[in-house]
Amino acid sequence: MSATHDAPSDATSPAPLETSASRRAQRARVGLNLFWRTFFLLAVLLIGSIMAWLQTLRALEFEPRALQTAQQIASLVNLSRAALIHSDAIARVSLLKTMADQEGVRILPREPGDKFELLSPSPLGSRLTEELTQRLGPGTIVAASVNGETGLWVGFTINGDPNWMLMDRSRLSAAGGKTWMIWLITAGALSLAGAAVIARLINRPLKQLSDAANRVRDGDFANSRLDEEAVTSEIREVNIGFNRMAQKLAKLEQDRAVMLAGISHDLRTPLARLRLETEMSVTDDVAREHMVADIVQLDATIDKFLDYARPDTTVALSPVNLHGVVSSCVYAVQDHRELQISMNVPEDLIVMADEVELARVISNLLENARRYGKNRETGITTVDIAAKAREKWVLVKLRDHGPGAPPEQLANLTKPFFRGDSARTAAAGAGLGLSIVDKTVQRMGGIFALANSGSGGLVAHIQLQRAMNLRQGQDPQQRLQRPQIKRHLPPRSGVPTSQQNR
Repeated sequence: MSATHDAPSDATSPAPLETSASRRAQRARVGLNLFWRTFFLLAVLLIGSIMAWLQTLRALEFEPRALQTAQQIASLVNLSRAALIHSDAIARVSLLKTMADQEGVRILPREPGDKFELLSPSPLGSRLTEELTQRLGPGTIVAASVNGETGLWVGFTINGDPNWMLMDRSRLSAAGGKTWMIWLITAGALSLAGAAVIARLINRPLKQLSDAANRVRDGDFANSRLDEEAVTSEIREVNIGFNRMAQKLAKLEQDRAVMLAGISHDLRTPLARLRLETEMSVTDDVAREHMVADIVQLDATIDKFLDYARPDTTVALSPVNLHGVVSSCVYAVQDHRELQISMNVPEDLIVMADEVELARVISNLLENARRYGKNRETGITTVDIAAKAREKWVLVKLRDHGPGAPPEQLANLTKPFFRGDSARTAAAGAGLGLSIVDKTVQRMGGIFALANSGSGGLVAHIQLQRAMNLRQGQDPQQRLQRPQIKRHLPPRSGVPTSQQNR
């Protein structure tokens, strides 16, 4: 075994874990979540209802307003005509002046040369003209301007003499577009706010169920309980059923771990007796060596079972010198002739981890590379270990130069007891090494990912939190009690997103 500090230039470059086709498929599946879909559907429904009601109100408001305006104008014309007919000349002048000052109504003689413009052919104007013609007689004229002066002009006769009555145009104006627009905007804003509230209330239980399901998937059974006192009966039944399911899954997981640990522990004693008996009773040296090797392999497999059966809890983290941990792991395998290791880890690189757990991770990856990453021609495994700090994270890359793994099996390599059919699984093993690595890295708040190198071999990516702001002279190996860190951290460059939820 040889260990050097030279690594290839791409030692810390990220390896693509997704093909362009899969990325295109993911982009094609991107769409609105349930909240926005519910919100937009409710918004369209409410705004459509508002528009329908608006048109209904305008239609219902139009006819009464036209009749009321025509009645008021006809009454004013008839009263003015009667007052002028029955008043003398002096009182008539005073009456006309009083009507102009107090009511804004002027009565002017209509000359044959007067030029006037009829009301615009709007629905309200046409309806008003029709009503006034019926009430005042067929000779009635309703104009918008006379001789260039705008207003509401009504032509009528007093004792056969044609006259004009000029009134303020506001008597004809209906509710303007600005008024309707203000009401429409107000109603639309209230409808959108109501749609958002309703959509949130509808989707909140589903979001809680989704979050709880994700926690159950990650093995966090303790924090996956849903509210069993929900007001809605259907949601309450779903929550109760989910809680019972999570409890059963937790019990099964606990029983499985206890059974696995018990079986593994009970096998230790007979294996020890078998090894002792083999070394003492078997006289053939070759046979004895092979039998002892088989027993050692079984003992190592039991160790894997015990490691995997350990409780999946978050560990207390402290600053750890990454170079020291990797160097100790490399030193432990220096007697393996089939291993050639090159290491490029800065000596001052400090990570937040558990030193024992981190050493177990590196050792498992080296053992996995030794077993399955051999060169087919030389039978020697060449391993490159490199690390690089990026902002708040440290990226560790361990690469062998073996045959790699089939792309369709990469996602399954970290599953417990998974054994592929390729050359990487030709050696004996329990199929737990990479699964233990994945669980251990997650317990330390990191991310673990596997990928095939473009130039051949399997690459293991580890992302760990970088220890920041250490005081000068402080021992990085000092055991400091650290607050617990979440198992899943947002991925940085070099570690694929698809591995975040392992």
